[in-house]
Amino acid sequence: MRKPGTLLVTVTSMLVFYNSGLLDTLIGEGKEYIFVSNIDNLGATVDLYILNHLMNPPNGKRCEFVMEVTDKTRADVKGGTLTQCEGKLRLVEIAQVPKAHVDEFKSVSKFKIFNTNNLWISLSAVKRLQEANSIDMEIIVNPKTLDGGLNVIQLETAVGAAVKSFENSLGINVPRSRFLPVKTTSDLLLVMSNLYSLNAGSLTMSEKREFPTVPLVKLGSSFTKVQDYLRRFESIPDMLELDHLTVSGDVTFGKNVVLKGTVIIIANHGDRIDIPPGAVLENKIVSGNLRILDH
Repeated sequence: MRKPGTLLVTVTSMLVFYNSGLLDTLIGEGKEYIFVSNIDNLGATVDLYILNHLMNPPNGKRCEFVMEVTDKTRADVKGGTLTQCEGKLRLVEIAQVPKAHVDEFKSVSKFKIFNTNNLWISLSAVKRLQEANSIDMEIIVNPKTLDGGLNVIQLETAVGAAVKSFENSLGINVPRSRFLPVKTTSDLLLVMSNLYSLNAGSLTMSEKREFPTVPLVKLGSSFTKVQDYLRRFESIPDMLELDHLTVSGDVTFGKNVVLKGTVIIIANHGDRIDIPPGAVLENKIVSGNLRILDH
């Protein structure tokens, strides 16, 4: 049940939020904070511990903007990170980084956290800043290539970039479980596996998983479309002991396959690999044109 003072929604623009009248409606209903998240983040749920910190801060001074960050892994090197400049928190996205410094930006040791885009924002502060036209978010120039090879330039703003406009902003380091995006079939494989179960509306990692981090999964172009991805798995493999999975080419998986450690499966152009039902692959590299007969 949601507590008074918060609302779970997704917004794309604070200006639209303000101009639509929704902001005034929520304030009029007594709402004080809004929780903003990406729609594809299955780990984004209302955390009452964070909400309690917002409503009852230890120092008595409420935060106007809270950004949830989490520890960066090899899978998150492109994620935006928080920095501090002139006494204000700032969000830096990879598209804003000069090419000469991209490797430095991706460093897990130098920039140890990244933005989950789970944001808690004071509604009254949004109203104050919008009325003063004081929300400053840089336009990010992001080159893209569309299907068919057409190169375009996408102009975008990141809602998290507004952090520098608010008073008493804060970054909170949260468990990785609060960042569970599904943008690709590689992500989909993780959440469909036995790594997770649905508990009271939240996906929770299995207690049988020895390490709290998720495996690094890279599925090739043959798995890009959901219908192709589903056709290539008779059932989702057991991944409780998996660290890394790379699959490329024409590969299919039978029922009850178990993947452990590091598994790399590569079918070259014109080749096909069928992983048979019940196969156990532990620290294996499979390539060529074959079917695995022994478990």
